[in-house]
Amino acid sequence: MSSLRSNVHSLVKEIIDNEEYIEQTIKKLSNDTSSKDINYSIFAKAIAAGDLFKNILGPKGMDKILQYKMSDEPDASQLFITNDRAIILSKIDDDNQMAKVLDISKLQYDKFGDGRTSVIVLAIELLRQMEILLAKKIHPQTIITGWQKATNEALTVLEGIAKNNSSNLVHFKTDLINISRTTFTSNILQGKKEHFSKLRVYAILKLHDEIDLKLIQIIKHLGHNLSDSYLGEGFLLTNCIGINMPKCIENARILIANIPLNTDKIKETGSSICVDSSTKVTELELSEKEKMKDIVEKILQYNCNVFINRESIYNYFEQLLVEKGITAIQYTDFPSIQRLAQILSGDILSTFNISSDNIHFGKCNLIEEILIGEDKFVKFSGVAKGEICTIVLFGNTQEILDEVEQSIHDVLCVLSKIIKEPRICYGGAKKASEDESLVIESFASALQQLPTIIAQNTGYYSIELITNLCDAHISGKSTFGLDIEKGIIADMVQLGIFESFDLK
Repeated sequence: MSSLRSNVHSLVKEIIDNEEYIEQTIKKLSNDTSSKDINYSIFAKAIAAGDLFKNILGPKGMDKILQYKMSDEPDASQLFITNDRAIILSKIDDDNQMAKVLDISKLQYDKFGDGRTSVIVLAIELLRQMEILLAKKIHPQTIITGWQKATNEALTVLEGIAKNNSSNLVHFKTDLINISRTTFTSNILQGKKEHFSKLRVYAILKLHDEIDLKLIQIIKHLGHNLSDSYLGEGFLLTNCIGINMPKCIENARILIANIPLNTDKIKETGSSICVDSSTKVTELELSEKEKMKDIVEKILQYNCNVFINRESIYNYFEQLLVEKGITAIQYTDFPSIQRLAQILSGDILSTFNISSDNIHFGKCNLIEEILIGEDKFVKFSGVAKGEICTIVLFGNTQEILDEVEQSIHDVLCVLSKIIKEPRICYGGAKKASEDESLVIESFASALQQLPTIIAQNTGYYSIELITNLCDAHISGKSTFGLDIEKGIIADMVQLGIFESFDLK
């Protein structure tokens, strides 16, 4: 719990630290302009930039049409439509004031994987409230103290209503599915919410005790429908097995390498050679083949039956490997090689001059070549890290696939936090001096703007909704929130709308 408080305090501190900058600026420029003008100049740009995110907050948040320059060329710009917070944030030019707001969002995403828009909107509302408090001549230290008290009080309330169902696997799985459903941000997936909610929960549950999101692979494939996306076992390598080699290998002992096998130094260096007879050409070819045979003999010393190399493998080299009963896979990108080595618990060789006693070979129960659409993949099943799984996504455009991948990654981050901190919350005292009381109330007003903005984005009458919600909370109905689909307030327990306690 102390770590949770420190996380929340760090977020609040990022906002509060602006106040120290304000105070210094006021002292420095007091001879030239009024404090009111200085406050406005400091806050105005950050608030205006933060307001860009208001209408994408919540499940009914709107899409945005963005235009950004791809280069310095006059016509080098691109238009696209999205409500994905990560994409919008990545396309915004951040200057002094905007950078502070974006830093808060990045901090939230790095720690919890979700809540980027909420924390920006909350930060902007706190800045708006801070501007009002400064205009009332309330000292910055009083604001800091009041907000810290309000933060502690809010956390105490959350601790009181949090539930932990991790001891009951059935209830805990239901909680995870509800949280996965609640955390959806992509409008593209709204019609397929149930399918993808379960898919992501099943993926995270396969990890068991080792919560490492690198063990969940996401493959994007153009074509078919989004609803055809599925969760599969094992790891997929975007490649194919060599010609005339078996397409299915059991009990594989795998040698992984990042070694150039190109022995033709003339081609490699761009040089040329002149010969005066075809006999000498034949001699050169035979010399190259002898070098390849020497390399194959070195590979045979490792007693492996599968050889995976990042670099290219010549046809003659493949022929030699086939004769020796070794299956080869080539042209693998380095990130995939690194990930495969981690999954197979094997080493990546950079030279063949290493004793086999000093090498960890990759091991796998089954390697097979499969087709997804028209693309070939090499599937590794029964690996050392048995929890590995792959989410295969289908979509009509690359933009759709990218947005769905980002949405899935965000939810997986949230679910991984739930596994570690299984308490959940349902989504949906006045002992202070006069000045401090105003500060605490300003914090509450900023928090209240979150459901208010979400209600406004639904198109319903937001004032009535928020008034009814406040009345419900005052009457002790702490689990009540906004039912966005019907435009009413309702019990979040019955609707199955849950959030991570750690994220909240």
